[in-house]
Parts: sequence; C-alpha cells; structure tokens
Amino acid sequence: MTVVRLEDVVKRYRTGGEVIAALAGVDFTAARGEMVTVIGPSGSGKSTMLNLVGLLDTPSEGTVRLKGKDVTDFSEDELTEERRSGIGFVFQAFHLLPMLTAVENVEVPSIWDTTQDRSDRAADLLDRVGLGDRLEHTPNELSGGQKQRVAIARALINEPDIVLADEPTGNLDQDTGRTILEELTRLKRQEEIAIVAVTHDEQLIDYADRVVRLVDGVIR
Repeated sequence: MTVVRLEDVVKRYRTGGEVIAALAGVDFTAARGEMVTVIGPSGSGKSTMLNLVGLLDTPSEGTVRLKGKDVTDFSEDELTEERRSGIGFVFQAFHLLPMLTAVENVEVPSIWDTTQDRSDRAADLLDRVGLGDRLEHTPNELSGGQKQRVAIARALINEPDIVLADEPTGNLDQDTGRTILEELTRLKRQEEIAIVAVTHDEQLIDYADRVVRLVDGVIR
C-alpha cells in the first residue's frame, strides 16, 4: 500500500527578489514495508522534499497524498493532526529532551492524546531496540547510538504509517551507523511501515529497497 505520494510537485522560494525552484516536477512514492533512500548533493532539494513528505511544508504546485488522501490544501491544524497520528521523525541531532528519561522522551509525541496510556508501548519499543535496561537513563547517560535508538523508538510511539529519517547516521561512527540501519530495517518489517531516509551516507544504499537520486530539484 502506498503511504505517501508526490505528484508533479514544484516548490519555489523567493530570496532577495529572486525565485528559486527547489523542486521541479517531482513524482515520488513510498509504500508500507519499504525503505526509500534519497541521495543527492547539498542543495539538490532533499530536505525540501522531506519537508513536503512530512507535511512540514506545502508545494507551490502539484499534489501531496497521504494514504490516498489529498492533503495539499489542508489547514495547519489538519496537517498537524496528520503528522501527529501518521508520521514519525528521526533527526541527525536526536533532539532528545535532556531533563527527561529515555522512556519519557519516547512518550513525548503521545502526550497530547489523553485517550491512551502509551507508557507500556514506550517501554516495549525501548526493549525492542535493545535499551530495556536504560529506561530511566537521561540522554547524558547514553551513547550516541543509544540516543538514536531512543529517537527511533520515539518516532514509532504513535504507530505511524511512515517514518522520515533525516541523516539518521550523520552523528554516528560507521559501526554504530550500521547497527542503527539494521534496527530500522528490522522495525520496518515488524511495524509494516514505510521509511524515507535522506542522507549523504552511502552506507544507507545497502539497506534501501529503493534509491532515489535528486539533482537540482529533479529526480534522476
């Protein structure tokens, strides 16, 4: 099942009176159970595309569909709800809250949903990424690889349809990065989610089901 689809998407930015086309007629899909790795040089439009897939930005032209639903003209409140319920994010810099424990950090995206207690799922996710004995540790007590595992568990807390990973191995050494990619691959299968990873790290290509190359805002 296709989770997200970009159809003939164009994104323009105005800078100092000049109009820059960051994306030019991009078509893109990601389906459940696949990891799509997006590669390309700096300035190629990778981050812009990830922002559009993650509903953090809207296209200048074209259509964005999430699970078949056209969300292009959704209000900010509607986009926020779609992000909260259907999309998980993993960042290069982890973005963990230093005063919270690992399990509390994992629970953060779910705190607005008062209808469910996600504490058991948070603990289970940490156990599944090998941190069952680190639930009460704060970020400064964790290694870089452990912090990224917490971030992956956090991305999965609301049972999303898709996880977006922005340079997920960027702050990790090669061996730790490989371990994180193996975790993502395993969780992709277990959770039946789509993963879209934007990277400069050629290592991600080995774990991808499909590789998309962006050059000057165009998929090659």
